[in-house]
Amino acid sequence: MRANGGRAVWLRTPAPAVANDDAEQLGLAVPGFQDVELSPVVLRKAGNTTTLLVSGSAVNAVVGSLQFNSAQVLFETAAGVVMDEVLYTILDHTASTSDGKTYSYSLTLRAPER
Repeated sequence: MRANGGRAVWLRTPAPAVANDDAEQLGLAVPGFQDVELSPVVLRKAGNTTTLLVSGSAVNAVVGSLQFNSAQVLFETAAGVVMDEVLYTILDHTASTSDGKTYSYSLTLRAPER
């Protein structure tokens, strides 16, 4: 992926909950988000969607550091992918595996309406 112009993007995920915060427990606090870097990635644009190929090791590192159960849960709870200061919606995600190990993830993204 690095040889094909691998670049970095940011996955926008919900921020961890704050323990013993009454406002958060009552739903009065504004939800927070954090951006986590994914690198290397390769982009392919086709029509109004973009396909993002992400290194499996990069995704596994994020899954472990943010304590998600799986990459599937990570992508389903993410608010989207930030590229060039634009937030893209994740429409679909697929894992590519070989010998039982995931070597890349493919995310189908949609740009926001202008």
